[in-house]
Amino acid sequence: MLNLISLASLVIDYTDPLAGGIEDAEMRRTFNMGIGMVLVVTSEASQRILAESSAGDPAYLIGEAPPPLEAHLGFKNRGLGKGVTASSIGVVLKNCGLRVTSIKIDPYLNTDAGTMSPFEHGEVFVLDDGGEVDLDLGNYERFLDVTLTRDNNITTGKIYQSVLDKERRGDYLGKTVQVVPHITDAIKDWIESVSSVPVDGKSGPADVCVIELGGTVGDIESMPFIEALRQLSFSVGKENFCLVHVSLVPVLGVVGEQKTKPTQHSVRELRALGLTPDLLACRSAQPLLHGTKEKLSQFCHVPVANILNVHDVPNIWHVPLLLRNQNAHEAILKQLNCISMASPPDLQAWTKMAETYDNLTESVKIAMVGKYTGLSDAYLSVIKALLHACVACSMKPSVEWIAASDLEDESARMTPEAHAKAWETLKSCSCVLVPGGFGDRGVQGMILAAKFARENKIPYLGICLGMQISVIEYSRSVLGLERANSEEFDADTPNPVVIFMPEGSRTHMGSTMRLGSRITFFKNPDCLTSKLYQNPACVDERHRHRYEVNPDFIEQLEGAGLKFVGNDESGRRMEVLELPNHPYYIGVQFHPEFKSRPGRPSALFQGLILAATGRLQAYLSSLPDLRSKVPQPL
Repeated sequence: MLNLISLASLVIDYTDPLAGGIEDAEMRRTFNMGIGMVLVVTSEASQRILAESSAGDPAYLIGEAPPPLEAHLGFKNRGLGKGVTASSIGVVLKNCGLRVTSIKIDPYLNTDAGTMSPFEHGEVFVLDDGGEVDLDLGNYERFLDVTLTRDNNITTGKIYQSVLDKERRGDYLGKTVQVVPHITDAIKDWIESVSSVPVDGKSGPADVCVIELGGTVGDIESMPFIEALRQLSFSVGKENFCLVHVSLVPVLGVVGEQKTKPTQHSVRELRALGLTPDLLACRSAQPLLHGTKEKLSQFCHVPVANILNVHDVPNIWHVPLLLRNQNAHEAILKQLNCISMASPPDLQAWTKMAETYDNLTESVKIAMVGKYTGLSDAYLSVIKALLHACVACSMKPSVEWIAASDLEDESARMTPEAHAKAWETLKSCSCVLVPGGFGDRGVQGMILAAKFARENKIPYLGICLGMQISVIEYSRSVLGLERANSEEFDADTPNPVVIFMPEGSRTHMGSTMRLGSRITFFKNPDCLTSKLYQNPACVDERHRHRYEVNPDFIEQLEGAGLKFVGNDESGRRMEVLELPNHPYYIGVQFHPEFKSRPGRPSALFQGLILAATGRLQAYLSSLPDLRSKVPQPL
């Protein structure tokens, strides 16, 4: 019977939102559901120091604020890079021959991230099954090349809802429902259940699950999760649980001494909660001195060999290499008694990607015209998709952030300098990208940007809202439709070219949009979008919207030259638009950025960069015709 339960390891990353992460362990599954974990924890001390130092800048580097380009390529601006660190541990273990999955635990009471502000939480990442989750799951999918589900994101809201539903059904048989044991048991059950679900397209459970627990040591919200992990570590045994504590080692003052006190205090606090770290992952601007490691070893009771230094590197693709070079995989596998299951990590592909990017010299300027430009995390997947596409085209991305509201006429009166600078920046770029968003702020600026790109033959890609903006602009400028608009921005418009979808809810916000992976059929196999996807009959991309192009205006728009070349299975919902006789003017209702991967960029993002650099036609002529035979839409 033991052979019916596959081996699995669980890597848990516990980190705070502003400081680095906790990378957790592997978990070997036996008949009694034994779990080997790596738990990564960060401290409030690290968070406080990070906020007070230059590490709070939106950049990967801790020591200094890098150029804007580097800000988009490294660790998240909210902290030390917990998601990237956890993902990198997963990459190293995966390249040891182990199958890897992941879980992100968010201690907030929200059921999911769907209704949270991008300014507060960063982007909402959308999964194939429609799950609206934390952006760190995007890091996991990109680094590990897996397809996660909504259950891979645990929130306090989900756990409490699950427990309360059981209580209402009478599952607890009249017992008093408490945080311990009922909430903690629900957490453990969820982890054990999800960690065994394959996410790599193969049958059978994964070998390793990387779990990131948000928050800091000492947060009230995180306490039930820490207690659940303490219980789990005890029940499965020390040989099946490995705790990796991630902490900041700052350099303060003119002396330049590497300070270990934040890590010492956080380890002490972690021990008070019943968890003792097996490894330390120390974030720093420069490599740790050997004396610093010895001091940390002495006061934190961790062997010097198990103290990992995750210092600043040129780009995040170096992070798995950094961990590999310090034998992080050996320390974790040894702790979990799994060395016999693994082989030496083969990271040749990662080495090539990292070195390729480092050696790029030419760059392309991309105008990102959006609503949430004050926080780059709000468009994290778009930035990553641009990075993947640019590297595939042997270019470095130079993203120029333009607040859409700065392009509007009102801005010329209120903030003339910002208005002039925004237009100067827009005109200097080689292409324009308008990403998704909600609400009417900045919409007129996006319309002006779309018009500028259309009239001046500048390559343009509109995603979700960006596609709807294209329709509004074309309806006003070319069709001459008075006050043409979206019902989202003007409920009384006489020409609603974008309307609320009939299946949506006007009273509830959470999980009421058209979400997840949907099929788009190409009406014209010779359209540019189809060619970029290498001529399939259809494509499968992720969606997140509650408004759509009004089908009543399609005939007018197409008669005026705007072509809708892709739609859903019904044929009435428009998914892709193109403008003939333009170098590259494409709008899509879906979000292609969510499926972009290193070494396998999104076709539409790659097309945008190729068009911006004048190489699109040569690329298209080199593509094979891979049209697939699939059922046609009704």
